[in-house]
Amino acid sequence: MTLSRNLTGWLYVSPLLVVLVPFFLAPIGVVAIASFFESDGFGGFIYELTFENYIGVLTSDLTLRLYLSAFKFAALTWIFTALLGFWIAYFLVFHVRSQLLAIGLFLICTVPFWTSTIIRMISWIPLLGKEGLINSGLQGVGVIDQPLEFLLFSDFAVVVAYVHQLTIFMIVPLFNSMSRIDPRLIEAARDNGATRWDVVRLVVLPLTRSGLALGSIFVLSIVMGDFLVVRVMSGGGSASIVGALYEDITVLQYPPAAAAAVVLTVAVMAVIVLILRTVDIRKELAR
Repeated sequence: MTLSRNLTGWLYVSPLLVVLVPFFLAPIGVVAIASFFESDGFGGFIYELTFENYIGVLTSDLTLRLYLSAFKFAALTWIFTALLGFWIAYFLVFHVRSQLLAIGLFLICTVPFWTSTIIRMISWIPLLGKEGLINSGLQGVGVIDQPLEFLLFSDFAVVVAYVHQLTIFMIVPLFNSMSRIDPRLIEAARDNGATRWDVVRLVVLPLTRSGLALGSIFVLSIVMGDFLVVRVMSGGGSASIVGALYEDITVLQYPPAAAAAVVLTVAVMAVIVLILRTVDIRKELAR
């Protein structure tokens, strides 16, 4: 009987294993193994176990600065996407009377994903450029005498592009979490004298922790694993850890690139574990 139950359980998870093993676990295993070899400088491997690749990654001042830059972009993007995502979802769930209208407005939030990432980034140039709409408008009303140079090809532009692209990843789980809140809880809080801010702080926010956690995982992992936005929107003025990894690959230094990839994966996993330790997503979703 026990054997039959175990076999049935494995049959249930077999479709997931068919996808995870060849497309996720196996590639990670190959990268991890390659990180312990030496490069021959021509795209090949010297099959002698070494830790030099990890020592080079972990002791490099450049790598440290790149990780600090990545965490900076991730933290700023998370703050702004969390604020925007929370209040947009709150408005759609609690202030739009018609459910059909709320769903329609929610779908509008997905409009940026109807185009490619490159187009979404290029769309900011007419707004943030020296002769763009913002600078022209501010100069037209006399607020500034010269164009603001920090608006484009800067860290500011990188954060703007990330927030533009990733806010939807906060809106979706937060919208789902808020939609599951019993309206009677809101009514009971108001009947007991709670202000609108008290309702948000004491009722809505605690009950949307799972959505916030899921959105945070999406946003932080995407930012940490991206280099295209940093390269394009900073104009080459900022670098990323993934960009450095890519440069190693282009010069056929696969073992150092593999070691950097493993370290980055561990860093991202550590962030995810920290989030999951603060919020029990399975328990929250089971409510």
